This record gives sequence, structure tokens and C-alpha cells, in this order.
Amino acid sequence: MQVFFLASASFWFDQTVNGLTSGSIYALLALGYTMVYGVLQLINFAHGEVFMLGSFAGYFVMVGFGGDEIAGPMIAVSIFCAIIVAMAASSAAAVAIERIAYRPVRNAPRLTALISAIGVSIFLQFLVLDMTSAKAKFYPAIFPEGSVGVSDYQVSYIQLFLIGASIVMMLFLYVVVQRTSTGRAIRAVAEDKDNAALLGVNVNRTIVIVFILGAAMAAVGGVLWGLFFRGVRGTMGFLPGIKAFTAAVLGGIGSIPGAVAGGYFLGLAETVGREMLTRLPGVEFGNEWRDVIAFSLLVLVLLFRPTGIFGERTYRRA
Repeated sequence: MQVFFLASASFWFDQTVNGLTSGSIYALLALGYTMVYGVLQLINFAHGEVFMLGSFAGYFVMVGFGGDEIAGPMIAVSIFCAIIVAMAASSAAAVAIERIAYRPVRNAPRLTALISAIGVSIFLQFLVLDMTSAKAKFYPAIFPEGSVGVSDYQVSYIQLFLIGASIVMMLFLYVVVQRTSTGRAIRAVAEDKDNAALLGVNVNRTIVIVFILGAAMAAVGGVLWGLFFRGVRGTMGFLPGIKAFTAAVLGGIGSIPGAVAGGYFLGLAETVGREMLTRLPGVEFGNEWRDVIAFSLLVLVLLFRPTGIFGERTYRRA
């Protein structure tokens, strides 16, 4: 075990912060997967593309504000407007997807809805690739440089903003679901759509709201992704989307706290876990092994804990 501690404590601190940074984006995306599944028992594989559309919407807003020329107080204004427009764009896309691709096959076998979701995902990917000539776009580097912390334990401003913004959005979602009449309607539909309709709940409207809330979380994640990683392209939603689905399964698909925990756990496993494995004698893992670790975790959870970390256990009477 000594080999794990050959690096300095500040190195492990940096890796933990990096893991929480990527984990925050995974958690925001995973919330969309878990909410839709909790209500419709549907894996929305087009959710990664909703994330991508939000990221592009934020990019165009920032370009409209002046791109790299944005300075001073306008930085905060441009980021705020980018997030609002991204949420609106992603929500509109999610509503259209639900109405056109999912609602007509809601009562069909699950495989039909799954194929529809994959078809929408591919369509949106190639639509954006065609509109952008398959070229990447780059967010302007406007976020102030610098960090806060003590001695060698520093967190950059952009990482602090990303983690903080994601936590605020997750708390907002929790309040909506747990403390509002809309949230009660969502929970009722998730429990039993027919009984909820008998009690006066508008099932179709509630399902649309679920898609809007999930899309809003994905849109914020898309803008944060662009600010941190800068590059955005038509295919950018695929891998983060699959990893967010992995995070949702890790935490227990259908569980909101599980999605958050799964996102942070996956982000930490990708960074801290890979570095720990690299410290083993004779072992050397490149950065691409982050994906191997993520999907290996998915396989292990499905084998030994299919309901996820926060999933309900099922017991059989002896």
C-alpha cells in the first residue's frame, strides 16, 4: 500500500478536485437519465445529444456577446445568459423529442422505445455535424484565471464555479421534486400513471415537465463542459452521455440521490482510481484508461449489485 503514497498529498488533492469536476457534469447528466427512467421506465439515449445542443447554444450566445473580447462584468452576464439560453434550447429539443419520438410508442414494447431513442441520438448527431461542417467550435477563454486555497492545495476558479454551479442546480431539482406540487405530481406519475390520472394529475404534462427538468440539468452541464474543456462538436454528447448513464446505473437508476452519488463516484474513480492503479509496480495506464475504468465499474455493479448503490434491495421469504 505504500506505493499509493509516493506522490505528494497535494497531487492527490488535485486529482480529487479533478474527479469532482468531471463528476459534477456526469451527475447533472445522470439526473436526466434517472428522472425519465423513474417515470417512463425508458432509457433516453438521446439525452447526450440534448446536452450537446445546450453546449452549442451556450457557445453561440457567448460569440454573440463578443467571444474572446468579453471582459469585466460582461463575463458574468454572458455566462448567465448562455446558461439560460442553453436551458431553453435543450428543453425545447427535449419536448420535441418526447412528443415526436417517445409519446407515440409509450405503450409499445420497451425495445421499440429504445430503438426510437437511438435513432433520435444518431439523427441529432449528424444534423449538428452537417450544420457545423463537422468542425469543432471553441468556447472563448474568458473565465478569470487563478485559484483559491492554502499552500499547494489550490482549486482553480473555473473548477470552483463548475462544482458550485452543479451543486446549486442539483439542490434546485431536489427542491422542485420534493417540495412543490409539480414534484408531487411527478412522484405520483412515477408510482402509477393510471392512479395519478384518476386523482386529476395531467400525466402527459407531467412527463413533459420531467423531460424539461432533465434537459435543463443537461444544458447547464453542457455550458460548464464548454467553459472547462472549451471544445464542442456534434459528437461530443455520446461519451459523456454513456458515462452519465453508467453513473445513473451505479447509483441506482430511478434514484435522484443515487444519480448524484454515482456521478461523483465515477468522476473520482476515473481520476483518483486510475492514478492509484498506475502507482502499482510495473503498471502504466494512459489517460484513455479512464473510459476502461468507468465501464468496468458498470459491469461489476451489474454483476454484483444490479439495482445500483442506492437501489432497493429485494428480499424473498424463506
